Amino acid sequence: MKTHLEFTSTDFPAYPGEDKDINPGIFGKRLAEFLVEGLRKQGLKVLGIGAEDWGWMVEIENKEFPLWIGCASYDDGENGFQCFIEPSKPFVRKWFSKIETGPIVEKLASVLESVLLQSGKVSNFRWLSDDEARR
Repeated sequence: MKTHLEFTSTDFPAYPGEDKDINPGIFGKRLAEFLVEGLRKQGLKVLGIGAEDWGWMVEIENKEFPLWIGCASYDDGENGFQCFIEPSKPFVRKWFSKIETGPIVEKLASVLESVLLQSGKVSNFRWLSDDEARR
């Protein structure tokens, strides 16, 4: 499953003082806001965004299991960003059952890729391999 990606962009600079809500030197709120707009235009119901210590979470409505996209800047350059979809495993457990996540996560990955690439705001876009994503 494609769940982790990276790209570069100059279109999502940090808000002044943004890193007070998350770890110092990390930002991505403008990216999260951009994704909310783009995902909604693609017909997804976005519940909102929230600050986490690692960056920003974009929560998407999904009845079967929690579904969200994490996004943040990263250290490989001041214009580098990473996004990841959770869950990132093919199954989640709920009560005593196993729920397949693949089809829903793959659909979200396709929409996410479309939103980013069609915007013309990103370059060096690439999905990470499972090994790269685990680092």
